[in-house]
Amino acid sequence: MKRTKFTALLLAATLVVGSLAGCSKPEEKNPDEPKVTQGPNENNNNGDNNDNKGNEGNNPAPELTYAAGTVLRMATGYNSKDTGISFSAEVAGEGITLADGKTYNAGDLKPTWVTVQEKLNIKFEDKYQGNNSTKEFEYWKEQLDQVDMVSGTATLLTENGTAGLLVNLADYLDSMPNFKAYLEQNPIVRLSITGSTSGDKKGAIYFSPYFDGVNDIERMPLMRVDWVQKLLDGDGQFSADKSGTTSAPVYQPYMPTSGKIEIDVVKKDASGVEKVTKDYDAAGNIIANMNAKGSMSGVEAVNMLRDYIDKAYNGYYGTTRSDLFVGQNAAWDADELVALLRCVVANAPTLNGTDSVQGLFSREDDNNQRRVDMFRFAGSLFGVRGLEARQDYLYIGTDGHLHDARQEADTYVALERMNAMAKEGLISKAYLDSSKESSSTYLENDNGFMHYDYNQTQTVLNETKLQEGEKYMAAMVPVARWYDGSNADGVYMRFTESWRSVKTDGWGISVKGVGSDTNKLNAALKLIDYAYSPEGQILMSYGPDAFIKQGETFKFNGVDMPVIADATYAELWSKASGNYTNYARKYLGSTLSFVKSQAFEYQCTHEVGREGAGYISNAIGFGTIKHPELALTENSWYTSVPTVLPNTKPENDMISGFIELGSKGRFGQNKDGQNLFVDIICGGYSGEGTSSAAETVNTVTNSWNGKQYLALKDQAWQKLVNYYKELN
Repeated sequence: MKRTKFTALLLAATLVVGSLAGCSKPEEKNPDEPKVTQGPNENNNNGDNNDNKGNEGNNPAPELTYAAGTVLRMATGYNSKDTGISFSAEVAGEGITLADGKTYNAGDLKPTWVTVQEKLNIKFEDKYQGNNSTKEFEYWKEQLDQVDMVSGTATLLTENGTAGLLVNLADYLDSMPNFKAYLEQNPIVRLSITGSTSGDKKGAIYFSPYFDGVNDIERMPLMRVDWVQKLLDGDGQFSADKSGTTSAPVYQPYMPTSGKIEIDVVKKDASGVEKVTKDYDAAGNIIANMNAKGSMSGVEAVNMLRDYIDKAYNGYYGTTRSDLFVGQNAAWDADELVALLRCVVANAPTLNGTDSVQGLFSREDDNNQRRVDMFRFAGSLFGVRGLEARQDYLYIGTDGHLHDARQEADTYVALERMNAMAKEGLISKAYLDSSKESSSTYLENDNGFMHYDYNQTQTVLNETKLQEGEKYMAAMVPVARWYDGSNADGVYMRFTESWRSVKTDGWGISVKGVGSDTNKLNAALKLIDYAYSPEGQILMSYGPDAFIKQGETFKFNGVDMPVIADATYAELWSKASGNYTNYARKYLGSTLSFVKSQAFEYQCTHEVGREGAGYISNAIGFGTIKHPELALTENSWYTSVPTVLPNTKPENDMISGFIELGSKGRFGQNKDGQNLFVDIICGGYSGEGTSSAAETVNTVTNSWNGKQYLALKDQAWQKLVNYYKELN
């Protein structure tokens, strides 16, 4: 019943009738008529002649032409055999019928790639081994003559492109108008895929980038809204028949303890922006107030927080105090969150009818790739850059140079604050020790309050795991003190570093694979260019027309976007439990690379997920949440760090030798990795050279080669900036 209700709400709330802007079909041609086999550079069959820079003077750029039915051997996919361009036996079984009414068998191309074949008159031969991008490229590296396109990490593709193994796409940009226009519109994207800034390889591009959404917020805080409302809303005092007690306080105030600060918020009705005042002279600091009292009953803690909200905000939130945290006009900060967590943990009998409830948790406590979200959230809470960077732990400072969060004391102060929260029992038992408990059932068993994650995949749990009246929703980004250079003492504002840009993998064209066959080269280039056209971007996100409602669009970020067909929506649930990305990759063959629009995902987001995300989107639109920009900004602090920097192979080899800094060292973010930041959150400082913030910074900088690492990265960044200035 829930899904039927949601579908009706979705259609009523978001659909408008209109034509899809920018998606006109290419001119029809006879599919049996061979095309002229003239490449963009007839004398450059290996794609690595930098003398060809495209359109010179008034000469038009050569068209990418090739013989009809040209075969491309594709060693491309996304991390597993189930998510390649053709169906695996596991997904197809003995035959699978999809929403387009067609039946597909193991080995058949997925619908998206059938359509690309038809539109471009190319034949695809699937060579994908089902590996992640690193292993897939390593598998093919010594036999690149056997494939025409190959998956790889940006670093591997750039290194091997520089070595002459992959085609330099920059040589053909003028013959790839869609790809070229996309790069011109997004300067940081262009810089993120630039493989060299000097010599005969200057400006080289060796892979087509992948975007899992672009220029949009990525992760966000998520809370059990109904619990916040139950604790904070209403007239009079909070009461409960039974409650626990708060732990002895460990966490200390982060925000001021006196004075006043003003915060810009979006009005509750989303009609504009207004200022709210945090009046510490009137209310004190909630953490200081609680700490002075010491351990107390859960009921007393809630009433202390209620009283603080009324006084600090001079009655602004009225009896709906929950809006401080989960409303459109939310203005919460780290101290207020810790106070709320104390109230949540100490009121388990009221919230879930047991003696225990977990505060902060991670989606998968036994998966380091998810556990690192906790320190990412710490950066947002305590105004620390680099903890959610697009590359390693780097960010661009107000001085225009790269900085490394691992080598800055503020990072460790933030982690110390998280450790204090852990000592108070405000971070889940599963996070602190996954051998004792698992977080995988926290939400469905009413045992988890909050985590930091992706909106669509987590709020779908309102449909599949939560009961009527329960509500798990995205909450506003917190207020913190950020040092963006506009004020020597920092500025209290909302800022998120979780901003979508180029991902760390892509697809390249094999020089040995296409060889002297200009048909193959041009067909591969055409595929990339088509994927960045308006029509191609829709196909690579939504799949073919049969999965879309024809003639119907809705506004997404101000642009008319297609509406998914009812059958597609039903199939999304029956085959992928509402997870758009899994459905698209496994069954449609879309979102494997190139540009993934969030418009499809938005339609598949639960109504609760759309509500919270809508609040955040409004705040971003009104400028009350700031974020990195995919451009070289006047204040470099707001420039997004490129996903990849054009370090040379010797430099990358040197960086790879800094073991402690790498994915297999002390700061790994992969599934089975180890991460020092996570360890500090859980257990504080430990181990030789890491017994304090100062000692850890010194160890990272001097003993673990952090100084050399940062010098190499910043050198590449400065060269990239100078190269961009030359282009403009």
